[in-house]
Amino acid sequence: MRLEVRVESAGELRSLQQWLRSDPEVRRSGRVEIIGGDPRPGEMGAALDVLQLVTGNGWSAASFVLALATWRQTRPRRPRLEIRRGDTVYFLTGGTDEEVERVIRALDVDSDEDPNL
Repeated sequence: MRLEVRVESAGELRSLQQWLRSDPEVRRSGRVEIIGGDPRPGEMGAALDVLQLVTGNGWSAASFVLALATWRQTRPRRPRLEIRRGDTVYFLTGGTDEEVERVIRALDVDSDEDPNL
């Protein structure tokens, strides 16, 4: 499975990359790297960087989303996270338990339906 995560700034993106690379569950089941992303609709100029997670066997949506939510809580301004899988986008904005559970369930359903896993 391939996921992309966007945050507000390059500095936050690097911080998130370091956080995820230090998480044993994420490290065990995926590869995390910063890549050039496509501009969003209506944006002009250079593409924003995105964090890409490529997962393998044993990937856990719960571990990944909880790692994102935990990192977000360490930030002074708690940036909005945009998680993209193909054409589907999920957001972590408030960090409530309900929001985190909703994103976990959605990613679990998507991975169950993905024939490439």
